[in-house]
Amino acid sequence: MDASLLLSLTDRVAVLATPSAMHPDAWPLGERVDGWARGRGLILGDPDGSPLGRGRFERLAARVFPTADLDRVDLFARWLTWAFALDDTLDQEPLAGSATAVHELYEDLLRAMRLGHARPGARPLETTLVELWDVTATRMDREWRRRFMLHMEAHRTGCAQEAVNRRTGRVPAPREYAGLRRRAAAPFLYDLVEPVLGVVLADRLTTSPQWVILSEGVADVVAWSNDIASFTMEDARQDAHNLVAVMCQTHGCRPREGARLVLDRIVERLDEVQEAVRVLPATMDRLELSPEQRQTASQIARVLLGTPRAHVDWLTESGRYNASADAVATASGRRPPGLDTLSHLRP
Repeated sequence: MDASLLLSLTDRVAVLATPSAMHPDAWPLGERVDGWARGRGLILGDPDGSPLGRGRFERLAARVFPTADLDRVDLFARWLTWAFALDDTLDQEPLAGSATAVHELYEDLLRAMRLGHARPGARPLETTLVELWDVTATRMDREWRRRFMLHMEAHRTGCAQEAVNRRTGRVPAPREYAGLRRRAAAPFLYDLVEPVLGVVLADRLTTSPQWVILSEGVADVVAWSNDIASFTMEDARQDAHNLVAVMCQTHGCRPREGARLVLDRIVERLDEVQEAVRVLPATMDRLELSPEQRQTASQIARVLLGTPRAHVDWLTESGRYNASADAVATASGRRPPGLDTLSHLRP
């Protein structure tokens, strides 16, 4: 099972029908982001030897923002690299099965963000987070910073719950899984649309039912699409935090059938998103948004609507979920180099 299954959705959902555009400077962007990740110690050794190194996150950034200023796309690509590095750390022992360890790691990260500096001797996850936050937060207002931090807290809560489930062998039910997966899938990344575009969304719009359906619906579709691409890798390590695995457990079916059920849920969720977008102008009328605020909301909505297809296209070209590459590395006795997996330890 791989990301190619997702291409069947292009015939079922209009918003996924057209391939995503690519930023014209995607290749030099890749060199910049790779140099940064290596220089900061997030990627070590042969980049093809680890899922993080094979990710090519700059291409996802270049597809989500094909016309944005290159420096801002670069910033988003660095945030993506950092977020996936954090994800890899959280998926490895001892954090994978310890909520306490997850909270300790996040305590260090959030403290560094609030203080504006990393601890002496801090490891790459912490030092790069401070660097990224300093560049990003200075451009944004207090409400945006508060929203971003709340999403970081939600991420911590979701990842800690996943650790408990892994330790106890519990498989979440489909209804529970949706919210859990959304929290554990780095929801703060969607807040970065605003600094990349150089705009700020009207705070009262972010809590409207239509905007919540739009933003959470897109996040769900991206996460569930990722579940299909990553199922083989996660199944190999017996991690049930994957919607395909949840469907198999719930319906007593095989993975291929479970993936079909996930595809059906993606179609249904995108229908809900499209309906929310259809009535969004009426919501902006009711909230009495200014013409500038309406234009900003429309800009952000266009990026969000384009993200699922950009993500599918990235999944089909990224080597992040190439389980065979990791199998070859393991069989050869070579530990895949990548993120410093001891980044959670306190010096």
